[in-house]
Amino acid sequence: MKIKNSILFILVFLLVISCDEKRVFDQYQSVGNAWHKDSVVTFELPKLDSKKHYNMYVNVRDNDAYPFNNLFLIVSLEHPNHQVKVDTLEYQMTNPDGTLLGEGFSDIKENKLFYKDKQNFTQKGIYKIHIRHATRQTGKIEGVSSLSGITDVGFRIESTE
Repeated sequence: MKIKNSILFILVFLLVISCDEKRVFDQYQSVGNAWHKDSVVTFELPKLDSKKHYNMYVNVRDNDAYPFNNLFLIVSLEHPNHQVKVDTLEYQMTNPDGTLLGEGFSDIKENKLFYKDKQNFTQKGIYKIHIRHATRQTGKIEGVSSLSGITDVGFRIESTE
C-alpha cells in the first residue's frame, strides 16, 4: 500500500510540473489590501539564455474590492547597463457587467497580463523589472493614492520554445 501511494504521489507531482513547462520565472509580491501609488514592485530576473527568446507577463491578483474597469501600469525593464525601457500599459480587468476577469474560483482572481513577446536578454548581468500602478479616476489629474482590491503583483517569464 505504501508503494502504491508513493507512485500515485510521484505521478501527480510530475503532472503538476509538466503542465507548466514553459515557465522560466514566476514570482509574486504582496501589496496588502491596497496598492499605494508610490509603491514600486521590483523583481530581479534570473540569468537567462541569451540565445533564447522569452514572453513576459505581469500577473495581478485582485478581488471584488477593485473599483475600476481598467488597470493602468507603468512597467520598466532595467538592463544591466542601467538603460531603462519604460512602457505605460492599460489592461481591462472586468467584464461589461462589472464581474472580474481572470482565473479563480473564489472572490480572488488571477490575471496573466501580456507585457512583451519574443524578448532576448543579451547583456551580461542583472535585469530588473519595476512595476507601479498609474490608475486615475475619470476626470481627475491626480492618481489614485491607494488602489484597493489589488492584493498581489507578479511577474512571469515563459520560454517561447
